[in-house]
Amino acid sequence: MKKLSLAVIALYVGLLSAFSQKTTTDSSVYKSRKLTFEEANIVSSYYQQDGNNSAVTGGIGTEKLTDISNAFQVKLRKYDRQNRKHTFDVEVGVDHYTSASSDKINPSTISSASAADTRFYPSVNWTMENEQKGSSIGAGLSTSTEYDYQSFGGSINFSKKILKKSGEFSARLQTFLDNVTLIQPIELRTNTRRDEDDDYATSPRNTYSVALSYAQVINQQMQVEFLVDAIYQKGYLGLPFHRIYFTNNAEKVENLPNSRFKLPIGVRLNYFAGDRLIVRAYYRYYQDDWGLMAHTLNIETPVKITPFFSISPFYRFYKQRAVNYFAPYKMHKITEQYFTSNYDLSSFNSNFYGAGFRLAPPTNVFGIQHLASMEMRYGHYAKNIGMQSDIVSLQLGFK
Repeated sequence: MKKLSLAVIALYVGLLSAFSQKTTTDSSVYKSRKLTFEEANIVSSYYQQDGNNSAVTGGIGTEKLTDISNAFQVKLRKYDRQNRKHTFDVEVGVDHYTSASSDKINPSTISSASAADTRFYPSVNWTMENEQKGSSIGAGLSTSTEYDYQSFGGSINFSKKILKKSGEFSARLQTFLDNVTLIQPIELRTNTRRDEDDDYATSPRNTYSVALSYAQVINQQMQVEFLVDAIYQKGYLGLPFHRIYFTNNAEKVENLPNSRFKLPIGVRLNYFAGDRLIVRAYYRYYQDDWGLMAHTLNIETPVKITPFFSISPFYRFYKQRAVNYFAPYKMHKITEQYFTSNYDLSSFNSNFYGAGFRLAPPTNVFGIQHLASMEMRYGHYAKNIGMQSDIVSLQLGFK
């Protein structure tokens, strides 16, 4: 019931060697048309958070949550008769969370189904690149399943290099067709004897987006990229187990408009300050028709300690203005049409900082066959309204 997207997985990797055979043919003359293993990545993460503004209990109460996530990705490639490169990207993800706040949906049970959940999210993407012309097209399919949420996604994308391949324009069309299971708090159900194993009605939630970007090489040290998205959502956009307590002590579940238009605009700058330091900066402005407005500023500075080992400290500042329909616990009036006490939609500032460590020697990491790189990252996140979280992740790259 808690929608998180943290990478993770632990699967067997012995099969990778089956894809890693190399051709002895001169690739400058002929490129193999056989499906060939390119790389694989295994990412595992552990996330924990706490706070005192749970939307499940009306904007008050514990937000304690833990999440263990795993993702396994394999990339395969082949060339067709026109020497166009086809890349197939297959990913399988699983994450499992436990949530003290979600368990309050039905506090009369010792441990209801809402106390924990597992999400399974496979995806497959295909890209065809004409390296000579500097253009590519692609498509993807995805799905995500958990106890109260089912999602199906599809995308198509296009890119084209211009200005003697110093610039690149990209476009992506994407849609998600979702179904939300309408599980209300136990005290607001028509039949209060129903338990977590009953069948519930569902409601659709569809998302359509267009993402455009343009990247340009300024000189040998600097690259810049401009990004703009247009996102439209339609359907049930709240969550049925988010309680609202009104000034007259009445209780309902949150009610939000059934459509939402989002417009994020961003710019990314990479500066190569010599052989050992890269400065990656990013700014994004966001606004939607619910009244939420936000600014994001992110900076990361990878430092190469040795040719094969680097450290990447990072910092992100975020500031947002609340949606028009937010109010804290017992501050909504019963006459209001739309209402939420979800603090993710409130006004707040946040800071996220940490560092990553990457090891990529010319030979295998720790002598493990095909293990080409290893990266560990840790980050601490804190809102000025009391919520804090920590995340640690490990990524292994195989080639």
